[in-house]
Amino acid sequence: MSFKNLNLINPIVRAVTEAGYSKPTEIQYMAVPHILAGRDVIGYAQTGSGKTAAFAMPILQLLKRNTPDHKEIRTLILTPTRELVLQLEESFKVYSKYLPLSQLSIFGGVLSGSQLAALRKRVDILIATPERLLNLVSQRHIDLSKIEILVLDEADRMLDMGFADDVKKILKLISQKRQTLFFSATMPSDVRKFGDSMLNNPAEITVDSVSSPVQAINQSVYFVEKTKKTDLLINILQDVSILRSLVFTRTKQGADKLVKQLERTGIFAAAIHGNKSQIARQQAVEDFKNSKIRVLVATDIAARGIDIEELPYVVNYELPDVPETYIHRIKRAGRTGKGTAVSFCDEGERSDLTNIQKLIGFIMPVGKLQYIH
Repeated sequence: MSFKNLNLINPIVRAVTEAGYSKPTEIQYMAVPHILAGRDVIGYAQTGSGKTAAFAMPILQLLKRNTPDHKEIRTLILTPTRELVLQLEESFKVYSKYLPLSQLSIFGGVLSGSQLAALRKRVDILIATPERLLNLVSQRHIDLSKIEILVLDEADRMLDMGFADDVKKILKLISQKRQTLFFSATMPSDVRKFGDSMLNNPAEITVDSVSSPVQAINQSVYFVEKTKKTDLLINILQDVSILRSLVFTRTKQGADKLVKQLERTGIFAAAIHGNKSQIARQQAVEDFKNSKIRVLVATDIAARGIDIEELPYVVNYELPDVPETYIHRIKRAGRTGKGTAVSFCDEGERSDLTNIQKLIGFIMPVGKLQYIH
């Protein structure tokens, strides 16, 4: 299967080929024909599946196919964070290299003169965070009335970060005749309900099993009382061969509390979550990459999209209640080819563990570390 087999036009095929793509990924093969046909799409796809190209390539082709003389924004892509906005903008620039189409990204801060000039002139594709977009709409810098295609990217993360109301406000400003594309890495019931409320007879796309890449990771579980989890983590981290570890908690408050407890024992750590400023999050990740801190404590949403190579150790301080989220967490350890993932399970998390083990297809061995009772 080649990109030409997806009925993509030569300028797009040329651009993606030059970017190093040899053939479509599974989600691209499944999504592109539906999007080119003008259908709404709801897609479940993990990071690294090629999801961005799956919607970017057909969007560019649809816009190229129908290029009236206009000044209004034609495609709106909503995503929850500055990092993701910039990643999407870069991807669209690569794929549209040989097309006369423009894109603009906006997020927190003040619009530059060049951005305002672009908005007054012509923007085919606008990539934005919901809150910043609404702010600029209220200032009458942006008109959404002529949007033809709406994309919600990382929809689960959008909801977790509290953007549901903002998205609903934005939907009221966009024509009901639009084409809507809805992508999420996980699809719990609230995310699915949110998607169904804005989609019209969508094509449903799910990539193949997410569990296969994690089989090579050394996984184990420790059954531990909830109040003893911090002691167990500190005990594990006494092993100086664990140079860096990414620790997952369920809540922002839990992440902050755990960092303080670790630092009291001399373990340098930092937390990243939705309440942290963009600057603080970036600094924490840089400090982690540069080994200034040994431990990065993160919520699932804040950790999404962070690219950290050579991460051999992941700790599930608290188990996720969505089994697929477990896969998303520990795949980071799998990048090294010899990673380790340990999970702490208290009495209230037994059902979560059962669901996770059903997904991965095996029973995790129980950890043998002895710690202070």
